[in-house]
Amino acid sequence: MMRLGWMLLLLLALIAGRTAAEPVPEAERVPVDIRRTTFVVRDIDKSLPLYRDALGLKVVYDQLIGGGVDAEGKAKAPSVRLVLLRANDTFIGALGLMQRLNAKETPQPPTYAKAGPGQMIMVINVADLERRWERIAATPHLKVETAPTRVEYPQPGGGVIPVLFSAVWDADGNYIELNKLLGAPAGTAPGR
Repeated sequence: MMRLGWMLLLLLALIAGRTAAEPVPEAERVPVDIRRTTFVVRDIDKSLPLYRDALGLKVVYDQLIGGGVDAEGKAKAPSVRLVLLRANDTFIGALGLMQRLNAKETPQPPTYAKAGPGQMIMVINVADLERRWERIAATPHLKVETAPTRVEYPQPGGGVIPVLFSAVWDADGNYIELNKLLGAPAGTAPGR
């Protein structure tokens, strides 16, 4: 019996020390889920080293699409390559990389500037950021903006949300925060 008690205490300690995603309570749910964010990229093969190799996202879809046939029934070349990657959920939080294969103009090189209106910031939680950072920073076609640094965001109702913050620009100039949450997520602690 005493052994069972120790095992339960160990299990509770492991659970309490881990920040994990979970659905909001049933009473707070809305009939909407954000399934996927898709970046339109210049070259998927330059994007994959960050998302697949350095971060470890799993490729669950990689297809050439949009070909079809012309008016004479001849096969047309595909117009898009789409790669979908996932982390820990099969339904929400996927990342899409879409490359237009029939672009008439060569895209301008990426710019590395903080996001402005009409642009986005992707925030990715990386639970093992300290261990993974060296590989992330060495990823080809990536520009580091901020190496991991502890920051504290104000918590509604008082207190702080501690985060190990880092940021990079990916191969297409998308601003990506790679963070490790060190406390409770916004909206989950008292005073939310």
